[in-house]
Amino acid sequence: MRAVLQRVSHAAVSIEHRPKAQIGKGLLVLVGCENADTDEDIAWLSKKIVNLRIFNDENGVMNRSILDENGEILVVSQFTLWASYKKGNRPSYLRAGNPEQTTLLYERFCQRLSADLGKAVGTGEFGADMQVELLNDGPVTICMDTKNKE
Repeated sequence: MRAVLQRVSHAAVSIEHRPKAQIGKGLLVLVGCENADTDEDIAWLSKKIVNLRIFNDENGVMNRSILDENGEILVVSQFTLWASYKKGNRPSYLRAGNPEQTTLLYERFCQRLSADLGKAVGTGEFGADMQVELLNDGPVTICMDTKNKE
């Protein structure tokens, strides 16, 4: 699994110009799945996200997690995180998982993240054409890949 985390003051996702979900202070998580992803990847990524200390403490040092902040999370599926751009100018998405399998992975990831966060996370809709709005706070943007855990 690949994820891009953005610390946000607020974020929202719409589908066909209708609001689907929105959050205040927290994290926007763009996530892409591949067929090789497992429940172990889901568990590792979820735990890493909720415990990552990227929010400022009283001294302005990034030393607090989303749990410490009681923040919110918005998760949006994004198969383009698996883009391969090595040959030519049109990206290839061969490593992105097939929709049937990755839909289930995405849903299980959102469920696990909600459980680890202790409250529901906002979501987009897998496979939909979505519009995402955000105000990146910092800016803080972090890329994660469960195949690069070490």
